[in-house]
Amino acid sequence: MSRKYILSIQGEGRGHMTQALSMYDMLVEAGHTVCAVILGSSGTRDVPRFFFDKIKCPIIQLQSPNFVCDKDNKSINITRSVTHNFKKIRTFRDSLKQIDFLMKEHQPDVVINFFDLLIGLYYRFYKPKAKLICVAHQYIYFHQDFEFPAGHWLDKAAIKFFTRLTSTGSSKNLGLSFYKIHTNNEEVVIVPPLLRKEIFELQTGKDDFYLIYLVNSGYFEEVLSWHKNNPEIVLHCFTDRPDKINSSYEFDKTKLFVHAINDTLFLEMMSKSKGLASSAGFESVCEAMYLGKPVMMVPIQGHYEQFCNSRDAYKAGAGIFSDSFDLSKLTNFSSTFDASNPWFKNWVANAKHRIYNEIISV
Repeated sequence: MSRKYILSIQGEGRGHMTQALSMYDMLVEAGHTVCAVILGSSGTRDVPRFFFDKIKCPIIQLQSPNFVCDKDNKSINITRSVTHNFKKIRTFRDSLKQIDFLMKEHQPDVVINFFDLLIGLYYRFYKPKAKLICVAHQYIYFHQDFEFPAGHWLDKAAIKFFTRLTSTGSSKNLGLSFYKIHTNNEEVVIVPPLLRKEIFELQTGKDDFYLIYLVNSGYFEEVLSWHKNNPEIVLHCFTDRPDKINSSYEFDKTKLFVHAINDTLFLEMMSKSKGLASSAGFESVCEAMYLGKPVMMVPIQGHYEQFCNSRDAYKAGAGIFSDSFDLSKLTNFSSTFDASNPWFKNWVANAKHRIYNEIISV
Protein backbone atom coordinates (compact mmCIF):
# COMPACT_ATOMS: atom_id res chain seq x y z
CA MET A 1 0.00 0.00 0.00
CA SER A 2 1.40 3.36 -1.05
CA ARG A 3 1.84 5.98 1.67
CA LYS A 4 2.62 9.67 1.84
CA TYR A 5 5.68 10.76 3.80
CA ILE A 6 7.31 13.97 4.98
CA LEU A 7 11.01 13.86 5.90
CA SER A 8 12.43 16.24 8.51
CA ILE A 9 16.18 16.71 8.84
CA GLN A 10 18.56 18.35 11.27
CA GLY A 11 20.47 20.28 8.63
CA GLU A 12 23.61 21.09 10.62
CA GLY A 13 24.74 17.48 10.32
CA ARG A 14 25.52 16.39 6.76
CA GLY A 15 25.27 12.78 7.87
CA HIS A 16 21.57 13.33 8.57
CA MET A 17 21.17 14.71 5.06
CA THR A 18 22.83 11.73 3.35
CA GLN A 19 20.75 9.34 5.48
CA ALA A 20 17.62 11.20 4.43
CA LEU A 21 18.68 10.96 0.78
CA SER A 22 19.00 7.20 1.13
CA MET A 23 15.59 7.05 2.79
CA TYR A 24 14.08 9.23 0.05
CA ASP A 25 15.41 6.88 -2.66
CA MET A 26 14.20 3.83 -0.74
CA LEU A 27 10.66 5.13 -0.35
CA VAL A 28 10.31 6.39 -3.92
CA GLU A 29 11.67 3.13 -5.38
CA ALA A 30 9.05 1.25 -3.35
CA GLY A 31 6.25 3.34 -4.85
CA HIS A 32 5.62 5.70 -1.94
CA THR A 33 5.30 9.50 -2.18
CA VAL A 34 7.58 11.93 -0.37
CA CYS A 35 5.48 15.09 -0.28
CA ALA A 36 8.06 17.46 1.17
CA VAL A 37 11.36 17.68 3.01
CA ILE A 38 11.79 19.99 6.01
CA LEU A 39 15.36 21.09 6.58
CA GLY A 40 15.99 22.70 9.96
CA SER A 41 19.18 24.69 10.38
CA SER A 42 20.70 27.75 11.99
CA GLY A 43 21.37 29.36 8.62
CA THR A 44 25.11 29.68 9.30
CA ARG A 45 26.19 26.58 7.38
CA ASP A 46 25.73 26.20 3.62
CA VAL A 47 23.51 23.36 2.46
CA PRO A 48 25.44 21.22 -0.07
CA ARG A 49 24.32 21.55 -3.67
CA PHE A 50 23.96 17.80 -4.06
CA PHE A 51 21.08 17.77 -1.58
CA PHE A 52 18.95 20.06 -3.74
CA ASP A 53 19.94 18.18 -6.89
CA LYS A 54 18.83 14.76 -5.66
CA ILE A 55 15.61 15.55 -3.79
CA LYS A 56 12.78 15.83 -6.32
CA CYS A 57 10.13 17.34 -4.07
CA PRO A 58 9.72 20.68 -2.26
CA ILE A 59 12.49 21.40 0.28
CA ILE A 60 11.43 23.83 2.99
CA GLN A 61 14.26 25.38 5.01
CA LEU A 62 13.29 26.49 8.51
CA GLN A 63 15.15 28.06 11.40
CA SER A 64 15.78 25.40 14.04
CA PRO A 65 17.60 25.44 17.41
CA ASN A 66 21.25 24.55 17.03
CA PHE A 67 24.65 24.92 18.65
CA VAL A 68 26.74 28.07 18.22
CA CYS A 69 30.51 27.84 17.79
CA ASP A 70 33.15 30.16 19.21
CA LYS A 71 34.59 33.04 17.19
CA ASP A 72 37.30 30.76 15.74
CA ASN A 73 34.67 28.33 14.40
CA LYS A 74 36.12 25.42 16.35
CA SER A 75 34.52 24.55 19.68
CA ILE A 76 30.87 24.69 20.69
CA ASN A 77 30.03 27.52 23.06
CA ILE A 78 27.21 26.34 25.32
CA THR A 79 26.49 29.78 26.85
CA ARG A 80 26.27 31.45 23.46
CA SER A 81 24.14 28.58 22.16
CA VAL A 82 21.58 28.94 24.94
CA THR A 83 21.48 32.74 24.62
CA HIS A 84 21.25 32.63 20.82
CA ASN A 85 18.41 30.09 20.76
CA PHE A 86 16.50 31.88 23.53
CA LYS A 87 16.53 35.10 21.50
CA LYS A 88 15.03 33.27 18.53
CA ILE A 89 12.04 31.72 20.29
CA ARG A 90 9.62 33.74 18.13
CA THR A 91 11.42 32.55 15.01
CA PHE A 92 11.13 28.92 16.11
CA ARG A 93 7.45 29.47 16.89
CA ASP A 94 6.97 30.66 13.31
CA SER A 95 8.81 27.55 12.11
CA LEU A 96 6.34 25.36 13.99
CA LYS A 97 3.45 27.22 12.35
CA GLN A 98 4.97 26.59 8.92
CA ILE A 99 5.30 22.88 9.74
CA ASP A 100 1.64 22.82 10.75
CA PHE A 101 0.71 24.45 7.44
CA LEU A 102 2.70 21.81 5.53
CA MET A 103 1.13 18.97 7.51
CA LYS A 104 -2.38 20.24 6.77
CA GLU A 105 -1.53 20.83 3.12
CA HIS A 106 0.00 17.40 2.42
CA GLN A 107 -1.78 15.21 5.00
CA PRO A 108 1.10 12.70 5.27
CA ASP A 109 0.59 9.23 6.72
CA VAL A 110 4.05 9.21 8.31
CA VAL A 111 6.72 11.75 9.24
CA ILE A 112 10.31 10.49 9.42
CA ASN A 113 12.53 12.67 11.56
CA PHE A 114 16.32 12.68 11.25
CA PHE A 115 17.07 14.20 14.65
CA ASP A 116 15.58 17.65 14.18
CA LEU A 117 14.26 19.28 17.36
CA LEU A 118 11.50 21.18 15.56
CA ILE A 119 9.53 18.01 14.82
CA GLY A 120 9.79 16.85 18.41
CA LEU A 121 8.45 20.21 19.54
CA TYR A 122 5.74 20.13 16.88
CA TYR A 123 4.48 16.73 18.05
CA ARG A 124 4.61 17.91 21.66
CA PHE A 125 2.49 21.03 21.11
CA TYR A 126 0.36 20.25 18.03
CA LYS A 127 -0.20 16.47 18.44
CA PRO A 128 -0.85 15.63 14.77
CA LYS A 129 -2.43 12.36 13.64
CA ALA A 130 0.42 11.32 11.32
CA LYS A 131 2.69 8.62 12.72
CA LEU A 132 6.23 9.68 13.63
CA ILE A 133 9.36 7.57 13.09
CA CYS A 134 12.77 8.82 14.27
CA VAL A 135 16.00 7.73 12.58
CA ALA A 136 19.52 8.63 13.74
CA HIS A 137 22.58 7.19 15.39
CA GLN A 138 21.74 9.19 18.51
CA TYR A 139 18.72 6.99 19.31
CA ILE A 140 21.16 4.26 20.29
CA TYR A 141 21.46 6.22 23.55
CA PHE A 142 18.06 4.77 24.50
CA HIS A 143 19.46 1.23 24.49
CA GLN A 144 20.47 -0.07 27.89
CA ASP A 145 23.51 -1.89 26.47
CA PHE A 146 25.06 1.16 24.83
CA GLU A 147 28.26 2.09 26.67
CA PHE A 148 28.75 5.81 27.23
CA PRO A 149 32.31 6.98 27.93
CA ALA A 150 33.14 7.01 31.64
CA GLY A 151 32.35 10.22 33.51
CA HIS A 152 30.68 13.23 31.86
CA TRP A 153 27.44 12.47 33.70
CA LEU A 154 26.03 15.95 33.05
CA ASP A 155 26.76 15.75 29.31
CA LYS A 156 25.21 12.28 29.23
CA ALA A 157 22.03 13.48 30.94
CA ALA A 158 21.82 16.50 28.63
CA ILE A 159 22.19 14.56 25.37
CA LYS A 160 19.67 11.92 26.45
CA PHE A 161 17.21 14.69 27.36
CA PHE A 162 17.74 16.45 24.01
CA THR A 163 17.37 13.18 22.12
CA ARG A 164 14.07 12.49 23.87
CA LEU A 165 12.82 15.95 22.88
CA THR A 166 13.49 15.19 19.21
CA SER A 167 11.45 11.97 19.46
CA THR A 168 8.40 13.25 21.34
CA GLY A 169 5.35 11.35 20.08
CA SER A 170 7.42 8.83 18.11
CA SER A 171 5.89 5.46 17.25
CA LYS A 172 9.31 3.95 16.56
CA ASN A 173 12.95 5.00 17.05
CA LEU A 174 15.61 3.46 14.82
CA GLY A 175 19.12 3.68 16.26
CA LEU A 176 21.75 3.42 13.52
CA SER A 177 24.78 1.59 14.86
CA PHE A 178 28.36 0.66 13.95
CA TYR A 179 27.62 -2.88 15.15
CA LYS A 180 24.76 -5.17 16.05
CA ILE A 181 23.09 -4.86 19.45
CA HIS A 182 20.22 -7.15 20.34
CA THR A 183 16.93 -5.25 20.48
CA ASN A 184 15.56 -6.00 23.94
CA ASN A 185 13.29 -3.06 24.60
CA GLU A 186 10.48 -1.23 22.86
CA GLU A 187 12.07 2.20 23.00
CA VAL A 188 14.62 1.69 20.21
CA VAL A 189 15.35 -0.79 17.42
CA ILE A 190 19.05 -1.07 16.51
CA VAL A 191 19.65 -1.16 12.75
CA PRO A 192 22.68 -0.94 10.41
CA PRO A 193 23.92 2.38 8.99
CA LEU A 194 21.86 3.87 6.18
CA LEU A 195 24.63 4.48 3.64
CA ARG A 196 24.09 6.22 0.31
CA LYS A 197 23.89 3.91 -2.68
CA GLU A 198 26.91 5.41 -4.46
CA ILE A 199 29.31 3.91 -1.94
CA PHE A 200 28.45 0.36 -3.03
CA GLU A 201 29.56 1.14 -6.59
CA LEU A 202 33.08 2.34 -5.71
CA GLN A 203 36.32 0.46 -6.40
CA THR A 204 38.83 0.94 -3.59
CA GLY A 205 42.50 1.75 -4.08
CA LYS A 206 45.37 3.22 -2.11
CA ASP A 207 46.76 6.34 -3.75
CA ASP A 208 49.45 8.39 -2.07
CA PHE A 209 47.34 10.95 -0.18
CA TYR A 210 45.28 11.40 2.97
CA LEU A 211 41.75 12.80 3.07
CA ILE A 212 40.51 15.39 5.58
CA TYR A 213 36.95 16.45 6.31
CA LEU A 214 36.52 19.62 8.37
CA VAL A 215 32.98 20.32 9.53
CA ASN A 216 34.31 23.47 11.21
CA SER A 217 36.88 25.33 9.13
CA GLY A 218 38.54 26.71 12.28
CA TYR A 219 40.53 23.47 12.51
CA PHE A 220 42.33 24.22 9.25
CA GLU A 221 45.13 25.97 11.12
CA GLU A 222 46.01 22.68 12.82
CA VAL A 223 46.07 20.95 9.43
CA LEU A 224 48.20 23.73 7.97
CA SER A 225 50.67 23.59 10.85
CA TRP A 226 51.15 19.86 10.34
CA HIS A 227 51.45 20.29 6.57
CA LYS A 228 54.27 22.81 6.92
CA ASN A 229 56.22 20.32 9.02
CA ASN A 230 55.45 17.46 6.60
CA PRO A 231 55.36 19.15 3.18
CA GLU A 232 56.08 15.95 1.24
CA ILE A 233 52.74 14.31 2.14
CA VAL A 234 49.78 15.10 -0.11
CA LEU A 235 46.55 16.14 1.65
CA HIS A 236 43.07 16.73 0.26
CA CYS A 237 40.85 18.74 2.58
CA PHE A 238 37.08 19.21 2.21
CA THR A 239 35.39 22.05 4.06
CA ASP A 240 32.48 24.46 3.65
CA ARG A 241 34.62 27.59 3.28
CA PRO A 242 37.33 26.71 0.72
CA ASP A 243 37.46 30.14 -0.95
CA LYS A 244 38.12 31.88 2.36
CA ILE A 245 40.86 29.40 3.28
CA ASN A 246 42.57 29.53 -0.13
CA SER A 247 42.63 33.32 -0.07
CA SER A 248 43.56 33.75 3.61
CA TYR A 249 46.47 31.30 3.98
CA GLU A 250 49.75 30.76 2.19
CA PHE A 251 50.57 27.10 1.54
CA ASP A 252 51.80 24.74 -1.16
CA LYS A 253 48.70 24.21 -3.26
CA THR A 254 50.38 21.32 -5.11
CA LYS A 255 50.53 19.30 -1.89
CA LEU A 256 47.59 20.60 0.14
CA PHE A 257 44.34 20.84 -1.82
CA VAL A 258 41.25 22.53 -0.30
CA HIS A 259 37.90 21.53 -1.83
CA ALA A 260 34.31 22.61 -1.43
CA ILE A 261 31.92 19.98 -0.05
CA ASN A 262 31.06 17.67 -2.93
CA ASP A 263 29.47 14.30 -2.20
CA THR A 264 30.60 12.49 -5.34
CA LEU A 265 34.18 13.76 -5.31
CA PHE A 266 34.53 13.18 -1.57
CA LEU A 267 33.45 9.53 -1.80
CA GLU A 268 35.64 8.90 -4.84
CA MET A 269 38.66 10.34 -3.06
CA MET A 270 37.88 8.44 0.13
CA SER A 271 37.87 5.19 -1.84
CA LYS A 272 41.39 5.97 -3.13
CA SER A 273 42.92 7.54 -0.03
CA LYS A 274 45.33 6.04 2.51
CA GLY A 275 43.10 7.21 5.36
CA LEU A 276 40.62 9.79 6.61
CA ALA A 277 40.92 12.45 9.32
CA SER A 278 37.67 14.08 10.39
CA SER A 279 35.46 15.02 13.28
CA ALA A 280 33.67 11.94 14.56
CA GLY A 281 30.54 12.23 12.45
CA PHE A 282 28.76 8.87 12.34
CA GLU A 283 28.09 8.74 8.61
CA SER A 284 31.57 9.58 7.30
CA VAL A 285 33.15 7.09 9.73
CA CYS A 286 30.77 4.36 8.52
CA GLU A 287 31.61 5.14 4.90
CA ALA A 288 35.32 4.85 5.66
CA MET A 289 34.74 1.57 7.51
CA TYR A 290 32.86 0.14 4.54
CA LEU A 291 35.69 1.14 2.19
CA GLY A 292 38.30 -0.30 4.54
CA LYS A 293 39.97 3.04 5.29
CA PRO A 294 41.55 3.88 8.68
CA VAL A 295 40.05 6.91 10.41
CA MET A 296 41.45 9.43 12.87
CA MET A 297 38.55 11.05 14.69
CA VAL A 298 38.91 14.53 16.20
CA PRO A 299 35.66 15.40 18.00
CA ILE A 300 34.70 19.07 17.88
CA GLN A 301 35.47 20.60 21.25
CA GLY A 302 32.38 20.66 23.45
CA HIS A 303 30.48 18.29 21.14
CA TYR A 304 29.60 15.36 23.40
CA GLU A 305 27.88 13.37 20.63
CA GLN A 306 31.09 13.30 18.62
CA PHE A 307 33.08 12.47 21.74
CA CYS A 308 30.82 9.42 22.22
CA ASN A 309 31.04 8.53 18.52
CA SER A 310 34.83 8.56 18.55
CA ARG A 311 34.98 6.11 21.47
CA ASP A 312 32.22 3.92 20.04
CA ALA A 313 33.85 3.79 16.59
CA TYR A 314 37.22 3.02 18.16
CA LYS A 315 35.59 0.07 19.92
CA ALA A 316 34.17 -1.04 16.55
CA GLY A 317 37.65 -0.98 14.99
CA ALA A 318 37.21 2.09 12.77
CA GLY A 319 40.44 3.72 13.84
CA ILE A 320 41.82 6.05 16.50
CA PHE A 321 40.76 9.26 18.20
CA SER A 322 42.75 12.40 18.94
CA ASP A 323 42.36 15.84 20.49
CA SER A 324 43.89 17.58 17.46
CA PHE A 325 44.61 17.14 13.77
CA ASP A 326 48.09 15.74 14.38
CA LEU A 327 48.13 13.68 11.21
CA SER A 328 51.28 11.82 12.24
CA LYS A 329 49.01 9.65 14.37
CA LEU A 330 46.99 8.73 11.28
CA THR A 331 50.00 8.08 9.06
CA ASN A 332 51.54 5.80 11.69
CA PHE A 333 48.27 4.00 12.36
CA SER A 334 47.47 3.48 8.67
CA SER A 335 50.71 1.57 8.10
CA THR A 336 49.49 -1.29 10.30
CA PHE A 337 45.71 -1.00 9.79
CA ASP A 338 43.87 -4.19 8.82
CA ALA A 339 41.43 -3.13 6.09
CA SER A 340 39.54 -6.43 6.04
CA ASN A 341 36.20 -5.99 7.82
CA PRO A 342 33.73 -8.54 6.40
CA TRP A 343 31.61 -8.38 9.56
CA PHE A 344 30.85 -4.68 8.95
CA LYS A 345 30.00 -5.23 5.29
CA ASN A 346 27.69 -8.06 6.27
CA TRP A 347 26.05 -5.79 8.87
CA VAL A 348 25.50 -3.08 6.27
CA ALA A 349 24.44 -5.46 3.48
CA ASN A 350 20.87 -5.94 4.71
CA ALA A 351 20.39 -2.40 6.05
CA LYS A 352 17.95 -1.33 3.34
CA HIS A 353 15.73 -4.38 3.79
CA ARG A 354 15.71 -4.18 7.59
CA ILE A 355 15.10 -0.45 7.79
CA TYR A 356 12.35 -0.50 5.15
CA ASN A 357 10.54 -3.29 6.99
CA GLU A 358 10.71 -1.31 10.22
CA ILE A 359 9.35 1.78 8.46
CA ILE A 360 6.37 0.11 6.81
CA SER A 361 5.49 -1.84 9.96
CA VAL A 362 4.33 1.40 11.59
